[in-house]
Amino acid sequence: MAWKRPVEDFRIDGGMKASELVSQMEAAGGFGGKHLGQGVDIIADMLADKESVNFLSFPACINATGTRGIIKDMVKRKLFDVLITTCGTLDHDLARIWKKYYHGEFELDDAVLREKGVNRLGNVLVPNESYGIVLERRLQPMFRDIYKTGMRRPSTRELIWAVGERLSDEDSILYWAAKNKVPVYVPGITDGAFGCQLWMFYQEHKDFSPDVLADEQELSGLVMGAKRSGALIIGGGISKHHTIWWNQFKDGLDYAVYLTTAMEQDGSLSGARVREAVSWGKVKPRAKQVNIDADATIALPLMYAAVLAKL
Repeated sequence: MAWKRPVEDFRIDGGMKASELVSQMEAAGGFGGKHLGQGVDIIADMLADKESVNFLSFPACINATGTRGIIKDMVKRKLFDVLITTCGTLDHDLARIWKKYYHGEFELDDAVLREKGVNRLGNVLVPNESYGIVLERRLQPMFRDIYKTGMRRPSTRELIWAVGERLSDEDSILYWAAKNKVPVYVPGITDGAFGCQLWMFYQEHKDFSPDVLADEQELSGLVMGAKRSGALIIGGGISKHHTIWWNQFKDGLDYAVYLTTAMEQDGSLSGARVREAVSWGKVKPRAKQVNIDADATIALPLMYAAVLAKL
């Protein structure tokens, strides 16, 4: 029984690898650190299960930070079978190919930033020329080129691959998604700068628009054909819900790792624990599962280092 298992102390040495540190967290048995260690074990088991269709779900905001490099590397290594994210991921991934984002602080004067044409995303600064302006300049010619190929009603997966095929930057998530044919679905495709540019293109090309129901058709096939399924779900929102929503049609996820800072007391989907998803049939009652309460920009790099060491 669990109460007979002793708590162990950390043993830290100079020059210790991150993966070695994380490997002690589950044994140390304390609070969130234990959950982080459990999450690493579950992810490693999930990725090693060749009969499991594995989802990676994440919000856009982390891609405004260096955590984008973790997501990119996961796609480059083809660790996950399906990505579900938000429109802002496309915005940040593309914008950072062509322009820089900058360090800032949470406490900066936002009215002053507005006057200077700088947008604040937490403690990251995004000048106008690094976001909407550059995306309009780059995406409109790209959409014209895609249109010339005869594409008219693409799924978001097809559209994202078409964009990724026109990139040459190996730091890009979309580049590797297209190169490795890893499907990326964006159910809220219009909710961001990329979607705004699609809308602008649509003004003169009324026969061109994403077919979100084609996404659902593809997702249904992926889920229904899966013997088992797993998900690393970072943050919440539409990307989290879309992942667990589809998995209820196969009686729930077999592996589930939530990484979030949201609270459950307001009843939000973002803050809902894994156990709540069990009640909906979105996660199996006997699934390998854990909820990690942590900032993804802190926890995910540590977890990823440990997962790679295990694999």
